[in-house]
Amino acid sequence: MADFEEWVLLRRKSEEFLTPWEPARGANFYSLRSFKARVKWSQVSFREKKALSFFIFLREDKSLLGAVTLDSIERGPSQSGSIGYWIGEPYAKQGYMTEAIKVVIFQAFNKLDLSRIRAATLPENKSSRRLLEKNGFKYEGVAQSYLQISGRWRNHVLYSLLRKDRRGTGII
Repeated sequence: MADFEEWVLLRRKSEEFLTPWEPARGANFYSLRSFKARVKWSQVSFREKKALSFFIFLREDKSLLGAVTLDSIERGPSQSGSIGYWIGEPYAKQGYMTEAIKVVIFQAFNKLDLSRIRAATLPENKSSRRLLEKNGFKYEGVAQSYLQISGRWRNHVLYSLLRKDRRGTGII
């Protein structure tokens, strides 16, 4: 909860940068009440081992940079989860998200014993695609009308990272 004000400032400062890639946000997105609900969801999901949510901070001065979430964790035969992320515009393309995703990959495969991590991004989001590929994710195809972005159903390219990948070197 202590990060609320810094989160609001970074999200507002980066709104134009992030809006093309994210689902529409409700009118109360920046409210304290909405933030509290997301924190509570994160805590409950963590306890139930259904999601991991991380804020990313700069080591030097503890500035908030962005966030990564591993959610939709499925157990049993699937042993998988989906990764999502955002970074504030001032910190984009500096390697911070690459480093953060490596930490989440380690947690997913070594602490949660997942077998697969899924990711989806808009086809034209070259930065996100490059980020996933840099972290070992492999292209798997296109999902038609996958998410609503800016009020319209948009196709997304799908990626995955396998703990033991026959398509190339697996990352552990």
